[in-house]
Amino acid sequence: MRQRQVPAVFMRGGTSKAIVFHEKDLPLDRGLWPELFVAAIGANDPNGRQLNGMGGGISSLSKVCVIGPPSRPDADIDYTFFQLAPKNASVDLSGNCGNMSSAMGPFAIDEGLVKGNGNLAEVNIHNTNTGKIIRARFAIDEGQAAVDGDFILPGVAGSGSPVSLDFLAPGGSKTGKLLPTGNPVDLLLVEGVGSIEASMVDAANPCVFIRAEDAGVTGLEAPDVLEADIGFLEHMEAVRRTASVAMGISKDLKQAAEIPSIPKVCVLSAARDQNLLTGERMAADQLDIIARMISIGQPHRAIPLTGALCLAVGTQLEGSIPHALCRSGRAQVRIGQPSGLTVVEAKMTTVDGVLHAESASVVRTQRRLFSGYVYVPARATPNLDQLTFAAE
Repeated sequence: MRQRQVPAVFMRGGTSKAIVFHEKDLPLDRGLWPELFVAAIGANDPNGRQLNGMGGGISSLSKVCVIGPPSRPDADIDYTFFQLAPKNASVDLSGNCGNMSSAMGPFAIDEGLVKGNGNLAEVNIHNTNTGKIIRARFAIDEGQAAVDGDFILPGVAGSGSPVSLDFLAPGGSKTGKLLPTGNPVDLLLVEGVGSIEASMVDAANPCVFIRAEDAGVTGLEAPDVLEADIGFLEHMEAVRRTASVAMGISKDLKQAAEIPSIPKVCVLSAARDQNLLTGERMAADQLDIIARMISIGQPHRAIPLTGALCLAVGTQLEGSIPHALCRSGRAQVRIGQPSGLTVVEAKMTTVDGVLHAESASVVRTQRRLFSGYVYVPARATPNLDQLTFAAE
């Protein structure tokens, strides 16, 4: 049987990669998108390697982005993010990917959806997953988004041209509240784990923060060490599901299992010397806090960007676990993670005595890897046969 070809771009954004589609090139029936995405990424692979698709066998490489015209007046484009999983057919759009957000402005410029202003571009991105605006600023080089530059992003080889991202009013991205429970710290009763203190914060994406010692680890472990510890991962998934219910994301633990991408789980420890994946050693005085984050059941090699943004906001919330462990009292927070240093800035304001997150900002790099068609096997996508695509 013939394969179906769909126009697509493959891009790196920060420390993630994704297939990027124009909305107009996808089926008019959005209910058919998951089938197409699973086939294109090669998800639902019992081997977890995704060799039959564009995915890379880990959650940060199992992603799809869809770009369409803006649905609100303060945006230049709409951007919807889909998180896929290596070993199952889950297609989750409950949260955003901060790293891939850095590629969406450049995509819009390169595709002619937005005009640049001389040598600079500013693109207001409406992330439909969270209903929030992300402002991207970056250089233009010969009419296209600049790629060459001296900015080094930990976890990505080489250097690139910086993309500055401002996540505007990031609080309550999913729950509508910066502190979904109203408390900077809660005591969670987790099945199979027991009682554990947690700070549950919703900024850019919902996250649950716990102390490394309460998770039974040092907080300095490499991702592969944590990945090999099945008991640890099972306990963290139990914490995640319990937090999902406590935050109001899910009504019960069963539903929490069906929403695997949020909240993200982050294990925190105070700044200490740590070994990086490169073999280098990072001194404690270069850091404000150390994080090990788990998403889709996998310990990340580099902290997910929305997790870093949420953590930066969390450090500004007095009484929270991030606040207690972070030695910086400044808006800018230096997060030590397995691949190196992630620097994030959180700006807070007080309105009627209530603390709000005004913005959370970070710098990334991005690069277009190829443009053309992605092919999906007809056998793997039977419901796409005889379809009308929006572009047809």
